[in-house]
Amino acid sequence: MASDGGEDGNGGGDREDGGGRPLGSRAPHFIRRSRPLHLSWQVVIFLAGLAVVGLGVVLLPLPGPGWVVIFLGMGIWATEFVWAQLVLRWTRRKVAEAAERALDPKVRRRNITLTVIGLVIIGALLGWYLWRYGLVLPWDLH
Repeated sequence: MASDGGEDGNGGGDREDGGGRPLGSRAPHFIRRSRPLHLSWQVVIFLAGLAVVGLGVVLLPLPGPGWVVIFLGMGIWATEFVWAQLVLRWTRRKVAEAAERALDPKVRRRNITLTVIGLVIIGALLGWYLWRYGLVLPWDLH
């Protein structure tokens, strides 16, 4: 859980994340100055991020913002750990690429066409089911 190194313990201030900030610990300077205090700080940050990521994993199959909570936990980890900062940088890049691809007119036309075809198939299956079996509500079963 220790940082990457660097003279001030911030994980190598010569590298930057995508936003121009140096990678590494964003703990206050007085915390980074003391090795035992910084390790304690990292343990607290790790446990807080773990709790939030764990909550997000629990929320994935349930109705709720599971992925948002997971990325919030990753953001907590990214305040202290270079590996989390690199994962978030990679994720931001992939999301931006996906958004750019989704806005491509050819891709949009394809997606709209597939959605319409899917809705027509679902409508036809629903119509066939209602024609064949009628509408029987679950609470009217005998």
